[in-house]
Formats: sequence, C-alpha cells, structure tokens
Amino acid sequence: MIIAIDGPAGSGKSTLGRMLARALNLLYIDTGSMYRAVALATIDAALDPADNDAVTDLAQRVDMDLEGDPDSLRVWLAGRDVTERIRDDDITEMSSIVSTIPGVRRAMVARQRELGKRGAVMNGRDIGTVVFPDADIKFFLDAVADERAERRFKEDLLVNPEATLAQTLAEITERDLRDTTRSDSPLKIAEDAIVIDSTGLSIQEVFERMMEHVHRNH
Repeated sequence: MIIAIDGPAGSGKSTLGRMLARALNLLYIDTGSMYRAVALATIDAALDPADNDAVTDLAQRVDMDLEGDPDSLRVWLAGRDVTERIRDDDITEMSSIVSTIPGVRRAMVARQRELGKRGAVMNGRDIGTVVFPDADIKFFLDAVADERAERRFKEDLLVNPEATLAQTLAEITERDLRDTTRSDSPLKIAEDAIVIDSTGLSIQEVFERMMEHVHRNH
C-alpha cells in the first residue's frame, strides 16, 4: 500500500507520516530529507544554486540513503550520517531553492518511486500529484499559516535559540509562495485527495481521522 501525504511547511506531514507508517507497519519516506541532502551536497561542493545544470548533475549522482524505522529515520550522504546537519538553517534555505529546479525534482522523483515500490507512507509536496498519482490513499494536510509557523517555531528553537516567531512566519510565507508558484510540480491538492485542515486540532486528533480513512478505504 502506498499512502501519499502532501501539504505546506508546518502542516504536520512528517510527524503524522511517521505515526501512520508505524501503525501500518510500512516504510516511511520523508522526501523533504532527500531535498535537504541535495542542498547539503550543493553547499559542500560550493556550487552556485542558480547553476541549474550543475545542481541537477549533482542530484543525479549524489550517494544518499534513508534507513531506520519511522521514529529513527537516518539520512546518509556519501557514507556519512547527516540527519542532524540537514536541519540547520542554511540547509533549510538552500533546500527551498534547489527543490524548485526541475532537473533536481525529476532526479528525486525517480529515487522516490524506486523506494516506494515496497509500499510506503511518503510525504512531500507533490507525492499524490506527481510521484505516486495512483497512490492507494492521498492526504493533503493544511492549517492556517500562523498555526503552522507556531509549530515550526518550536522546532526551530531546538536548533536555533535566537529564532523568532516573526522570522519563522516570514520563512513559511515565502516557502508557501515558492512551493505553489514553481513551474515544475507545484504544491497543489490532488483531485482525489482527502483534505484535512488541522487548524485547532491536536496531532492525535488528525492521526485518528487519517486512520479512519485508511480503514474505510482498505
């Protein structure tokens, strides 16, 4: 079974994806981590992110792997564990840039389809529309920007004590614009997606709604 979870930044995709994968005993694939790994490789190689051809070539060649269970997913790049490093601010910023490059997205989609052949819960921004348009179940998670920023701000504080809520909200607003307006596979709701607005809901409440849909459909 393949379950696609799409939605904007801070909508709970990662947390809920892990919870679903654990409950259903499926592989969990956080596609955002894959783009973050490309971002780190771009920085390590001192490439100009505006050089689309060079970054695309890197994305096609880069040695990356995801392993571990849903609660302890580790990201490896060229043989080193970069799970913590790819959460740093400079990687977040670079990831939002390189992920708009069509060639990079095509390279990652090919890898994601290969990984998902075994059945998986996969989250991202184009899973139900591009990566797995025939996914068994598609969810689109959303929430008002202020609430998504509040959630992301709490995460940001763990790695950057100087982070501010205003800064996080500005970054999320910019990311939303970039995701929804890019020319290649923009963030949008698949026609057959189950839309859940999590504004004002706890993670557990959203999880229970998602599980109800899973059981109803399978």
